[in-house]
Amino acid sequence: MMTTDSTLHIRDLRAAIGDTEILKGVSLTIAPGETHAVMGPNGSGKSTLANVIMGHPAYEVTGGEVIFRGQNLVDLDPEERAALGVFMAFQYPVAVPGVTVANFLKAAVDARRPEDDKVKASAFLKELREYVAFLDIDPAFINRSLNDGFSGGEKKRMEILQMLMLKPTMGIMDETDSGLDIDALQVVAKGVNRLAGPELGLLVITHYERILRYIVPDRVHIFMDGQVVMSGGQEVVQELEAKGYDWVREQLGQGVAAPV
Repeated sequence: MMTTDSTLHIRDLRAAIGDTEILKGVSLTIAPGETHAVMGPNGSGKSTLANVIMGHPAYEVTGGEVIFRGQNLVDLDPEERAALGVFMAFQYPVAVPGVTVANFLKAAVDARRPEDDKVKASAFLKELREYVAFLDIDPAFINRSLNDGFSGGEKKRMEILQMLMLKPTMGIMDETDSGLDIDALQVVAKGVNRLAGPELGLLVITHYERILRYIVPDRVHIFMDGQVVMSGGQEVVQELEAKGYDWVREQLGQGVAAPV
């Protein structure tokens, strides 16, 4: 039974590709209004966590659950998860030749609404143009095929444009900051911070500390070998930036790990 509780409860989540286990018992709770960051070295399972939450078919969930609005997302198709208000900004957004940005977004917005309450084209275009200007996107892009021939930075801005238009209650950013120069990074953060509020839970997955200067997390989780091995506040980011992941390994070797 669906509830209005938009807290994301990840409980002992385990997932694999074939015989290779990647997530090895991940537990996180992200309440509305909270921003959580997940950091970790390459191959630690960060992006797998994002993909499993959204239902990527390449991954098999072998244990645990992901509860959102009273439902176990593991049991739902990706489009059903999106309909509940879960959104993912991809590290590598795909191109969709032949489908314009405007048409794609209109279809996506309408898919979130009842059949007899589709958004009027005039209201949709007004809001779309407002957000395009806010994100410093060339207005001509709304009539181009989605991400087709776009630069990396342009694709990432399109991800944030989609997020603004769809207004999710749980946003997942899978290394959206990768490959961005500082100007594009600031625009991406500006868009996320505009949407942030008491109804939005946010999971920011990143290698780098720099995006967390602009999107400030309430909690920071360090991921290694498919598990959360350390959690804390902004001080974890500062320690990691100064000392690297060897500091985390040293802490773990000494039996020091903050609770989730």
